[in-house]
Amino acid sequence: MNTSASSSVAADAGTQAPERAKPAAVTGMSRGTRMTYLGLLALALVAPMIGLYPVMGMKLLCFALFACAFNLLLGFTGLLSFGHAAFFGFAAYVAGWLIKAQGLTPELGVLAGAATGAGLGLLFGLIAIRRQGIYFAMVTLALAQMVFFVCLQAPFTGGEDGLQGVPRGSLFGVLSLASDLTLYYVVLAIFVACFLFILRVVTSPFGQVLKMIRENEPRAISLGYDVDRYKLLAFVLSATLAGLAGSLKTVVMGFASLSDVHWSMSGEVILMSLLGGVGTFFGPVLGAGLVIALQDTLADKVGAWVTVIIGVIFVFCVLAFRKGVVGELIAWRDRRKARG
Repeated sequence: MNTSASSSVAADAGTQAPERAKPAAVTGMSRGTRMTYLGLLALALVAPMIGLYPVMGMKLLCFALFACAFNLLLGFTGLLSFGHAAFFGFAAYVAGWLIKAQGLTPELGVLAGAATGAGLGLLFGLIAIRRQGIYFAMVTLALAQMVFFVCLQAPFTGGEDGLQGVPRGSLFGVLSLASDLTLYYVVLAIFVACFLFILRVVTSPFGQVLKMIRENEPRAISLGYDVDRYKLLAFVLSATLAGLAGSLKTVVMGFASLSDVHWSMSGEVILMSLLGGVGTFFGPVLGAGLVIALQDTLADKVGAWVTVIIGVIFVFCVLAFRKGVVGELIAWRDRRKARG
């Protein structure tokens, strides 16, 4: 990609091209934003010591990673997929089966799950990427339903009972993951690494092209970019990270079930992204935290009605916060700066 083309992409995407003297991930954040992220990281490090149940924290991190992976596709590329549960759930099954039945170590099982997500993402992308709008969404949903029925019938998945009793094992054969606290910090480290990776991708010249495709695809085509190739790569990256999240979830919880690959899981990740703020970095993390916290808090009190309650909250947030919670906060901050 030449320099003039990169500059055109940055202008069309509404952002400035990264300075060559600094990494793009750094120039893409203000000092206040970096300090906020560091504060949140410090809070995550001490959270188990101040009352957060480690398993709850790990579940939140897994779904936050899943939501960030989906946001990479919807928020920064403009592609709405209704089939992301296929990557999350099938990778969860593959990782669990390899660890339980084949005796793989957890890191190899998780990597295999991420590779499974990448493979499925490539297959889905090659079929769906040439469609747009609702047609793209419906193709991904149909393909995901095929994966769901494979998981329902395949012998290694356990059918309706799911895959149970997946051992945590030892990391690299040395560090035992039997302790919830130890596994929490491993999952946290993986989440932070993936979050920084997404940040680097989005603020890179490649990410500027993705934003341009989201805002004005004909303009990107007129500049000579192979739009389908960029969208396919974004789709595969998103599917890989979703597969990684599903694999981690299996290691943490010790099981994989049909709910992981059901279409409703795709709906949940859409809800998480929209609730927190599509196209923002921290929005999907906040959205995942809100949804998981509500589910865990209300499930014992209201049972199946928790879905209805979350739906009502979602409708309210869509009406009151059109850009999501984080998106509205960013817009409010920008308005204050403009007045100042």
